[in-house]
Amino acid sequence: MPEQPVTGWVRHNAATLSSIDPAAALDDLAPVGRSVGDAEIVGLGESMHGTAEETRLKHRALRFLVERMGFRSIAWEEQWTTGPVVNEYIRFGQGDLDTVMARLGPQWQTREVADVLRWLRDFNAGRSDKVHFVGVEYYWTWLEAYDAVDAYVARAAAQRLPELRSHLGKIHPAPGSTVLEHFQKYQAEPDKEPYIRQAHEVYDLVARLPHQPGDRAHALALHNARQIVSFYEHYNLSADDALVYRDARAAENLRWWREFSGDKIAYWAASPHTANAPQLRMGAPGQTDKRFPSAGSYLRRWYGQKYRSIGFTFDHGTVNAFGTMTPMPPPAADWFEQPLGRVGVGQFTLDLHTAAPPPVRNWLDAPIKTRGLPDGGPDAFMDGGTLRQWFDVIVHRQEVTPAQPA
Repeated sequence: MPEQPVTGWVRHNAATLSSIDPAAALDDLAPVGRSVGDAEIVGLGESMHGTAEETRLKHRALRFLVERMGFRSIAWEEQWTTGPVVNEYIRFGQGDLDTVMARLGPQWQTREVADVLRWLRDFNAGRSDKVHFVGVEYYWTWLEAYDAVDAYVARAAAQRLPELRSHLGKIHPAPGSTVLEHFQKYQAEPDKEPYIRQAHEVYDLVARLPHQPGDRAHALALHNARQIVSFYEHYNLSADDALVYRDARAAENLRWWREFSGDKIAYWAASPHTANAPQLRMGAPGQTDKRFPSAGSYLRRWYGQKYRSIGFTFDHGTVNAFGTMTPMPPPAADWFEQPLGRVGVGQFTLDLHTAAPPPVRNWLDAPIKTRGLPDGGPDAFMDGGTLRQWFDVIVHRQEVTPAQPA
């Protein structure tokens, strides 16, 4: 039978990856480097959490960005207040890896992610240009943010400390409580506005403290206060509005870190966050659709082509969906990944801006449909936009296996 145009074009233009081993030589990723070019931020978006092979391929791509292209920050789909714990481990070897892993969200508590953090620690050892780790989420903001604000005011304006502690005392998590217990307590409050007001009082107090332009300690304290505000505002929103709020705040946190650090940044997250998808929709049979502009769409708006989006995809296999081993059949006929399964290469990269004939351009610029969340089952999907809008580069693996618990 004659080969379909898309599959033939992909086969001709794909760059075969010789290995998924994170420790393997990186020369086969040179085409990715050419596609990234002079980008300042690169999104590394996995199609689903919980696959061993996508994580390993992302690990290899991260190594390339760090070792060959000078990226020195990793912005992770993780809490801002977890970031310093991970950062101390990878930069200074402080803490036990098992303890660090336990602070991560459950989707990241895998051996494959542990390998990423272990590699970062080893890479940083003895270097002056160490890689930073920063979390860009806020919805489990924990004690580190409260303590950082308190410590800054104690140093910079001790006379304002009683006023600050008066505000913090009304919203500070109870001694000995967990972040889940604090969340549940706040969720049960019928009137959340007093909490939000107190959080804003904390932010405004820090913002008004005298400081010099470029004062990094003040900027950091203010950013910690911003995460406290975001936590309380988030859980006062409807579910739909909270989805929109989350990615907007994550993008703002990433932009803040870019300005604060000056680093080139790799953004490690799920594709619904990294893709340039201003009209993203997530759906599944029997579930209400979720719609929100992705964090990546803000980054593209702000940075233009200085933001590059790399999508990691697969054809079939089994994923570890938060502890449940979930089979994933080959993609449906109307999902964009479907032609990639016939390429005959185990894993490859593809620059979506490569010149293409009309039938292929139709595929690249047609309304996108792709895999959705694994807890929605194999028929869960995402859409809203086009393939070439969402991603600049695809890294595709044919078969995946479940990520292993850490």
